[in-house]
Amino acid sequence: MSVPAQMQASRPVATRVRYVVLAFACALSMVTYLDRVAIASAAGALVADLKLQSVADMKWAFTAFALAYALFEVPSGWTGDVFGPRKALIRIVLWWSVFTALTAFAGLQVAGVTLGLGFLVVVRFLFGVGEAGAYPNITRALHNWLPLTERGSGQGTVWFCGKLMGGLTPMIWIVLVAGTASAPGLMNWRGAFWTFGLTGIVWCALFAWWFRNHPEEKPQVNAAELELIRGGGAERHEARRDVPWRTIVTNSNFLALCLMYGCQAYGWYFNITYLPQFLEEQYAVPKTTVLGAVYKGGPLLMGAIGCLIGGFVTDAVIRRTGNRRLGRRICGLVGHSVCVICFLLVPFAPSAFAFSLGVSLAAFFTDLTVASAWAICQDIGGRYAAIVGGFMNTTAGLSGAAAGWITGTILDSSLHEHAVRLGETVEHLSAQEKVVGLLHGYHVNFFSFAALYLVAFLCWLKIDSTRPLVGEEQ
Repeated sequence: MSVPAQMQASRPVATRVRYVVLAFACALSMVTYLDRVAIASAAGALVADLKLQSVADMKWAFTAFALAYALFEVPSGWTGDVFGPRKALIRIVLWWSVFTALTAFAGLQVAGVTLGLGFLVVVRFLFGVGEAGAYPNITRALHNWLPLTERGSGQGTVWFCGKLMGGLTPMIWIVLVAGTASAPGLMNWRGAFWTFGLTGIVWCALFAWWFRNHPEEKPQVNAAELELIRGGGAERHEARRDVPWRTIVTNSNFLALCLMYGCQAYGWYFNITYLPQFLEEQYAVPKTTVLGAVYKGGPLLMGAIGCLIGGFVTDAVIRRTGNRRLGRRICGLVGHSVCVICFLLVPFAPSAFAFSLGVSLAAFFTDLTVASAWAICQDIGGRYAAIVGGFMNTTAGLSGAAAGWITGTILDSSLHEHAVRLGETVEHLSAQEKVVGLLHGYHVNFFSFAALYLVAFLCWLKIDSTRPLVGEEQ
């Protein structure tokens, strides 16, 4: 045996405690999507129990969540950078789990007062306040625990798990609530929201017991793993409280990243808001079949695969070429160009299968870019990774809020115009005429999604992951 080989054999094997951190992050990502996607599956029941005219009236609740989610991203990210992701994530998960459970009270009478749409809007807003900062602080935790060469795959795995759970939520809803012809649901929709809230609290308890902000704080991490983490670019220090806000928010690289993420989020939010009702109304997809659940969850299931593949592709390109700019950019250019094509074609889909395939492919290629985008937050953000991630996700949340409102407003306008043509009011239209009236509005929305994906594609030509926002002196 040669001397180098002997030295290599005697070198201690690195522990893999960092992958437990990744597992916690993946589990949290799944809970996040379970809780946020459930509202779309419950939309039909909420429309009935709250006595709304159509799913378009749910735009108030959809917008409230997305707006709160956007507004509190940066403050939540700041707490993680300054005080550590452990405290931030415990606060975040406990808060949103409580308001997930409180969603179950919508439509009930309490002390003689009916908790109607206004109550639901308030609860969804406060739920959004709680969920804000989850992914920026996951990013902060992974920044502390993963070397640079594992950032993309780590982010891809986290988002894969979240989107996978989002895609499975319609199926979970069938098992828990809707049931099938042969097996009734286990509980009503209110019980499901209580169950989902409890799930988050259980995660929180386990996380608080095990997780620490840095690998140095875990005795199970040996010297070899610590060397691998620190040698691979992960930082030990926290952000300073005097954050260089102006330097960050005026950086053109940062602005291009945020604009890109906001544009791609606008069309993606359709998948967790209006899609289930669209398929039921426009293509008569049944509520209680597994195939219907696959159609409704298909975009998130395909998106999950896109997240995973995108994460490994971006890291693989960097390892092979040594070109981080190319490695982070390639998935974005390919992904968003295909999204443009998909949304130009889906208005002409002749069947539920064809439509679901089109939007699922769009979701796959959208999420092919996600791991790169969040890895860039670490690349250019450094010690301010959670703050940068918070800003980026703020643009996504604001875009989602705008999408929820504008999509619903366009649908309302389309329905009203159809009623006027028939000489009727919307309230007096038959169910079939409402379906016809909404279709043109949906098509207008799909074409707007395509236009914004084109803007996102152009942003990738500007984004440079090798240009940090703040120098080492900060």
